Amino acid sequence: MDVFAGLPVRNLPQAVAWFERLLGDVASFEPNDVERVWTLTDHGHVYVVVTPDDAGHGHVTLFVDDLGDFLASAARRGVEPDSHETYDNGVRKAVFRDPDGNEVGVGGTDVAEGSEQPGSTS
Repeated sequence: MDVFAGLPVRNLPQAVAWFERLLGDVASFEPNDVERVWTLTDHGHVYVVVTPDDAGHGHVTLFVDDLGDFLASAARRGVEPDSHETYDNGVRKAVFRDPDGNEVGVGGTDVAEGSEQPGSTS
């Protein structure tokens, strides 16, 4: 089984530029003139599709092996989360919003013991 999680956007070039900064160097492809797909795992993909009436109403959550590393890499590429959450079990989630307002949550723990990201909340 493969999963394709889609997010509606207004402007494809703007969305592509933002998601490339968020996701970094991952494989991607263009199935047609109104979509772009990023392959995050062997069977997991995120895509944007130009659907102006729905733009900004999407939600997707990714779970990464090392949240601290992901956040540091995204920051180096110029993308910062809008908010942070920490759950009772120690799992953290950073919430990003693309230019249309779609919510992209990225959750996980840190590989390094005791590492903490600036701006996180308990």
